[in-house]
Amino acid sequence: MIDISRRSLLATGTLGLGAFALPGFAGAQNVLAARGFTHSVASGEPGPDEILLWTRYVPTRGDTAELRVELAESADFARIAAGGAQITGPWRDWTAKITVTGLKPGRTYHYRFVAPDGSFSPVGTTRTLPDDAATQFRAAIFSCSNLGFGWFNAYGHAAARDDLDLWVHLGDYFYEYGAAYYPSSAEAVVGRVPQPAGEIIHLADYRLRYASYRADPDLQALHARLPMIAQWDDHESANDSWEGGAENHDPAKEGEWNDRRAAAIQAYREWMPVSDEPWKAYDIGMLATLYRTESRLLARTRQREMEEFIKAPDVAAALTAFRDRDWQDPAVTMLGSQQEAWLAHGLRASVGAGKRWQVVGFGTVMGELRSPSESTGWLKPGNSGAAAYVKAGIAAAKLGMPSNFDSWGGYPAARRRFLDSARAAAANLILISGDSHNAWAFDLAQDGAGVGVEFAGHAVTSPGYETAFAAAPATVARGLVAANSELKWCDTSRRGYMALTITPDRATNEWLFVDSIRTRSPRANIGHFATVQRGRARMEE
Repeated sequence: MIDISRRSLLATGTLGLGAFALPGFAGAQNVLAARGFTHSVASGEPGPDEILLWTRYVPTRGDTAELRVELAESADFARIAAGGAQITGPWRDWTAKITVTGLKPGRTYHYRFVAPDGSFSPVGTTRTLPDDAATQFRAAIFSCSNLGFGWFNAYGHAAARDDLDLWVHLGDYFYEYGAAYYPSSAEAVVGRVPQPAGEIIHLADYRLRYASYRADPDLQALHARLPMIAQWDDHESANDSWEGGAENHDPAKEGEWNDRRAAAIQAYREWMPVSDEPWKAYDIGMLATLYRTESRLLARTRQREMEEFIKAPDVAAALTAFRDRDWQDPAVTMLGSQQEAWLAHGLRASVGAGKRWQVVGFGTVMGELRSPSESTGWLKPGNSGAAAYVKAGIAAAKLGMPSNFDSWGGYPAARRRFLDSARAAAANLILISGDSHNAWAFDLAQDGAGVGVEFAGHAVTSPGYETAFAAAPATVARGLVAANSELKWCDTSRRGYMALTITPDRATNEWLFVDSIRTRSPRANIGHFATVQRGRARMEE
């Protein structure tokens, strides 16, 4: 273990507090000593004529480095189509992000970075968004990738495909916990231990956690294969985060929340191929507009935790008081009024411009999910914590409330405002969401009228309902669908990713399930698919 002060860490631009084994790489590599292009390449923020390109380069000497990037339509770089340059250094953890313009729509480009000494980075491929003539677009959709629980086989499977235009990550790209907490030592896969060992709190910690995750070979392969659109959820900062704090943040022990939040945002913007805009719209020709949103750190009102009701002397009475007083408060917001207005205007503008679909990405599930009364019978014996949570969820359901207040179910007035804006715009609405670790398909309704569909994705590795339930997944699914009118299908036991295909008049979502996450394997299969016809606002039966 190398001991190094935080001051010298910031001064030299090194990443962490010691040596560690890079996951998926043979042997141990000292990140403090890593030089050159340390984490391959990545791309993101695509447009019809531009793309953002990312790398990280640490020189053998000096406190700055000027990098160039080259793009070409051919793998041999015989003709350079575009390029750019940037100076990087320890102030940005030696990362570089260069937005290149003047590109052609719907084209695949090869790109590479050039170091001051003339050495090249690994070559990546990326793709611009299409022009108005496009008739199909396909995106892979991910969320909740906890390295400790297993291998990122979902990333590896998507990276090997040749039919994807883009990948979207809806949050929980990594997790902030220390070793042996989530997962526990008994749950963790051997060799899948991210660094630093403790919970990440300071800027150096967040940087090292990114470095650890980004060493994963399947994640590197996907980053180098396709452009990315990414948004954070809570674990990129701390569990159940909101504007003024987080469930997993103790100011008395861990300092001011605003300092930790700023560190999390800075490291995210350094290490991810993203712009600094908090939210953004992407036009996919005339097929769709895709909206990247922010619903955690900038304006979100503090959510209520089910644990506080479980601890109440009378759970039903505490839930009733919450329902009648605070639950429907119009001041409680996920997005904040500025982003709500932007999104409402954006939906109208997209429809007015003739875009066929409006696709909105949210970090958490919007569809109604209430606990069936029989769900206590699904539990594994001996898990008192899960039993208390399920019983509280059943009590909430009897009062017309969801089992999780950290999702849109805890923000009903904000949900109504969004769905009202989509209905007023006559949007052909598709929501894509993550966070829950399970797979869901919802027909979203407001005042009895269909507004759109939601395709909610399962986790890359993070565990779902199967950890608490002994009942067969098919039994759990039948009970949940029967108890929730918006829910049309679910899977509560498998990991993987979604693939959304958009055509002018039809959108189809596939839920792909990997064979395993305990061992590294590229195999996955389509476990379910759902289709919605434009203008129908509900899935086909």
